[in-house]
Amino acid sequence: MKSLLDDAILEKFKGMRHGFFEETDESHGRRQTRRVWVTNEANWLGEEVLSAWSGLASVAVVESVRQDLGDTSGKVATERCYYISIHNAVDAAHMAEGIRGHWGVENSLHWGLDVQMEEDQSRLREKHGAENFSHLRRIALNKLKRWEIRKPNGKIMQAGLHLKQQSCGWSRKFLLEALLA
Repeated sequence: MKSLLDDAILEKFKGMRHGFFEETDESHGRRQTRRVWVTNEANWLGEEVLSAWSGLASVAVVESVRQDLGDTSGKVATERCYYISIHNAVDAAHMAEGIRGHWGVENSLHWGLDVQMEEDQSRLREKHGAENFSHLRRIALNKLKRWEIRKPNGKIMQAGLHLKQQSCGWSRKFLLEALLA
């Protein structure tokens, strides 16, 4: 699939219905350009590929070109990611938004697990311990995100995950509230 899509990009999707979207932004000291190509003409992928993914309606390529603005060598990094979709549209801007939204959720979850729950520091390696604790960390993270700490006057206190974790350690009442959230 990768080589077929790369060839289609080189040939500018000649004879194929497709959509294209490009955006550039500069932040965090780097310039990033994202190009998205999407086509709903997936039949050229072949019967073997189509039968492997039931409901496959479109394929997309996202190309990211990154340049560190502080790097005087001018080095540029280019990466392509390939996606399949059940959506039968060629709206590349919509596809780009969906893909970025998915990665935003994914990165947010992993940041919470890595930073707040210190999942990367875990030394569990035997049997099913690592998998079981990973599930428990996800449950705890979701409970903490849903839990609202209330002040004595009934108002909700703005608190980050770290403070919520500490509160659960300091007070059995808070721990029970968080577990029942």
